[in-house]
Amino acid sequence: DSFDILGDGVKELLVGRDDGMIEIYNFESADDPVLRHDYALSESIASIQGGCVGKDGYDEILAATYSGWLTGLTTEPVHREGGSGEELKLSQEMQSKISSLRNELEQLQIKVLHEREKYQHSSQSSTAVSSVPAFSVNDKFTLNKDDASYSLILEVQTAIDNVLVQSDVPLDLLDVDKNSAVVSFSSCDSE
Repeated sequence: DSFDILGDGVKELLVGRDDGMIEIYNFESADDPVLRHDYALSESIASIQGGCVGKDGYDEILAATYSGWLTGLTTEPVHREGGSGEELKLSQEMQSKISSLRNELEQLQIKVLHEREKYQHSSQSSTAVSSVPAFSVNDKFTLNKDDASYSLILEVQTAIDNVLVQSDVPLDLLDVDKNSAVVSFSSCDSE
């Protein structure tokens, strides 16, 4: 997207990447865009948009991720400072909003508890049927021309415990910065 998130009168380029990076570029000169800010999310960005959403006068960047989370980055200051000895007083509207959110959270916790008990009860009955849920997998296998390597990117809406790669030819696995995996090699039995 293009949006004036810096408030300087010139639109910046907002980029959401497959590796979870949100980048803000601006065009200070006519040559190349300059990276001004970046922010890393833990999953790929499906969509990105700039605008004023939450509070009037403060622009935001909204990013939708692969699993459906909506993340917002705002220009609104996070911290408020008070004078010496001043206490920060919440408005009546803010107090009622906090109270409403607490009530909603408690109701959701009770609902989750009931559903968990219901599932436990049904799974222990003699007529229970178990099935493996189907997961949508976001996968990419791309060639990096610079170092003649391939990048394998796997995303699924649940935790990935193991990935098995089997090959008829010898492989070298390269570590990357965003990788948190532990690699182990085993030779293949010819039979």
